[in-house]
Amino acid sequence: MKIDQLTGLKLTPPDPARQCWADEALKTHPGEELVRKGIPAAYRPPPERQLSPRPSKSEDNVKVIRRVDLPPGVKLVALTFDLCEQPYEIAGYQGAIVDFLRDQKIRATFFAGGKWMLSHLDRAQQLMTDPLFEVANHTWEHRNLRIITGKKLNDEIQNAERAYEEVRSNLGNSCSMPELGEALKQRVPEHMSLFRFPFGACNPESLRAVADAGLTPVQWDVSSGDPTPAKPEVYVRQVVDNTKPGSIILFHANGRGHATVALSAIARELKARGYEFATVTDLLNVEGAKPVLTDTCFDSKLGDTNRYDTLSRQLEVAFERFSKEQIGKRGVGKGPTR
Repeated sequence: MKIDQLTGLKLTPPDPARQCWADEALKTHPGEELVRKGIPAAYRPPPERQLSPRPSKSEDNVKVIRRVDLPPGVKLVALTFDLCEQPYEIAGYQGAIVDFLRDQKIRATFFAGGKWMLSHLDRAQQLMTDPLFEVANHTWEHRNLRIITGKKLNDEIQNAERAYEEVRSNLGNSCSMPELGEALKQRVPEHMSLFRFPFGACNPESLRAVADAGLTPVQWDVSSGDPTPAKPEVYVRQVVDNTKPGSIILFHANGRGHATVALSAIARELKARGYEFATVTDLLNVEGAKPVLTDTCFDSKLGDTNRYDTLSRQLEVAFERFSKEQIGKRGVGKGPTR
């Protein structure tokens, strides 16, 4: 088996998930990318399951990974895609992005919300079983962890893990060959190991809560800016001109990313500059790699994500109202209507 420029990292083996899902089931379907808001099916309580035990992080001063310093000559970057879903919506799945990554054999990390994983069960299972990809924690319902505290804060982190474990545990039921699904489950990590804060916003309490959950917080040093509609060349220049070895690049694939058309040009230009693609975990596992750490979360400069605090407080009111309405209609603990 060939070895690429990561010391000791083998090139991706054939995708075993293709034995579990037909090619047509893996490909994108029209309309999947749409975000549906305010519909009853958007309400979904978290799974009621006991989390499997895992050690917490012991650091006294928890820091955030922005990027990774790599040894000279190693030109790797991590493409990351957020799959977030808020309480009153069913977010999209931009399958054209995933199809492109698979076609080009590009490794990537997906930071998935717990509710998103449950409302897109097949897609979540396809991502977590694909050896090109890793799935990481992006909270349960994309609430701003700078403004919620206590149990609500911890539930946002841990309910995403519950969703991940639920999705993983059901692989045997979802695969066309149950015995293959069970075998695939053994290849999927039992836990998620990485975490990304909604809105890119955090504070000391939320950083500590993430570490206590045994997770490593990861931001980015290059944002594509893809939630804002723009011409493809704008995203290309924003990403390519700011990328350096060890960069962690932010995109969205939940129906809110507008850089799908630009992605092929971004990948082509980065490859022309000598870059190869890795998951975030790949970057961290390169021999001699050193994570670039910060004390807090930000997009491009300190404090810039604090601007979401007011909006997030308004959203919390709307979220609580929607949840109470749905609970009142169905009864406590009942799941979404189908």
